[in-house]
Amino acid sequence: MIILCIFDDPVILIDTNATMRLVWKAVEKTRCFRKRSMLPFLGFLITFLLFFNLYMDNEYVLDAEKRKLGETLMQTSNSDRYVHSFRDLSNFSANINVTYRYLAGIPLTKKKFLTIGLSSVKRKRGNYLLETIKSIFDQSSYEELKEIVVVVHLADFDLAWCENLVQEISRKFAHHIIAGRLLVIQAPEEYYPSLDGLKRNYNDPDDRVRFRSKQNVDYAFLLNFCTNLSHFYMMLEDDVRCSRNFLTVLKKVITSREGSYWVMLEFSKLGYIGKLYHSKDLPRLAHFLLMFYQEMPCDWLLIHFRGLLAQRDVIRFKPSLFQHMGYYSSYKGAENKLKDDDFEEDSIDIPDNPPASLYTNINVFENYDPTKAYSSVVDEYFWGKSLCTGDFFLIIFNKATKISRIKIVTGTDDRQNDILHHGALEVGQRSMETKQGWQCMSYITLGEFKAGSIEVGKVDHKIGFDIECVRIVVTAGQSEWLIIRTISLWTAQPTNHFKTDYIFK
Repeated sequence: MIILCIFDDPVILIDTNATMRLVWKAVEKTRCFRKRSMLPFLGFLITFLLFFNLYMDNEYVLDAEKRKLGETLMQTSNSDRYVHSFRDLSNFSANINVTYRYLAGIPLTKKKFLTIGLSSVKRKRGNYLLETIKSIFDQSSYEELKEIVVVVHLADFDLAWCENLVQEISRKFAHHIIAGRLLVIQAPEEYYPSLDGLKRNYNDPDDRVRFRSKQNVDYAFLLNFCTNLSHFYMMLEDDVRCSRNFLTVLKKVITSREGSYWVMLEFSKLGYIGKLYHSKDLPRLAHFLLMFYQEMPCDWLLIHFRGLLAQRDVIRFKPSLFQHMGYYSSYKGAENKLKDDDFEEDSIDIPDNPPASLYTNINVFENYDPTKAYSSVVDEYFWGKSLCTGDFFLIIFNKATKISRIKIVTGTDDRQNDILHHGALEVGQRSMETKQGWQCMSYITLGEFKAGSIEVGKVDHKIGFDIECVRIVVTAGQSEWLIIRTISLWTAQPTNHFKTDYIFK
């Protein structure tokens, strides 16, 4: 009864106070509900009206009668029109209903390991997309290419520009398109929300607000398309250079994070470059970008998304795997000289650090626990105090492993005296649990620390057994605290990775 009374005369809600006055007026006229059932019903009704008002004001509900898509390059992935309704918002795990144009290539049925997403628009000065695609493929081995698919979203409404660019992409990368490693798509303009009259947050000019708001929608449609193509998803910008064998490095890092929770891993400190997600999270991220498309730039929204999914801290790895190479921005052709000084062209030398348990009897300061010395995350390290002769830091592998190289660095640039002044590096075998905790039954010393560091190569040639333990031993007490900045281990052969179980005391 109340719903009919309200909607007999269609109302465009202006503000919350007007909504409340309208609802309570209807309540006064209605006598068919019991008083005890009124409040739950009104709560639902008010919520519905507020959401309805929000999306009507933003003109986000699209007209079902807009022009049909009949271009010959278009193939339909879903025949229904995209209507971003209240129902859609209530199911963030579902894909957004968009009909994409397939401009080059078609998706394969078999899931890959990694999808790399690029969104590109026409620039006033310079175009780097072809160089970016070339870098992705050139810096990957044949085996790595089998595990990736690159999806390019041409997000410009200039169809002539898109057609010319597709022809160029098809000519240069035909064999990758045929092999299913490269797709070029487009979400038609009909599916975009209004880009006029947007909020001018942060005092940005209108054209800047329009640019960054459209970019959020561009990325949302790209994420939505890529949801089921692979197990992981990497976002790059369209003006990026890649390090050699970046996929191998990514796989090492992903393996090292097994058993730990993460939403986004970062392999560049710049913008929306080198951000890695689980593909299962892409629908939620796509909905999130659409819901707040006019509020702020995409890289700011990513921080909020990560936090809402309970990843409080940045998890960024060094060296960076991707470098910004564009000199001119896609916004008005402005100069953009940003560079990532942590980028390395050859970062294949990243350590393997096989899955292991970590133990120490050194007094740990705050939350600088042993696992942080075994991680390649930027600015993470172990920090202990009150060192005595015989104290140890122990790594026990889940499985006996051939180790070819060990490198350990203590201290940091701003705490150069918090190094291990007197210590030895040992490797052991026959691990077992004792009254004093887990230990190996026999050890061999590989060398002494010098100036707080040690590096030993060809370990597998010097040791006649597969290693189960790596131990740092304090050979003389020191008043200075100890920072173990990095522990880097390289295996002599591919390692069967098991779930890492970090333990410390």
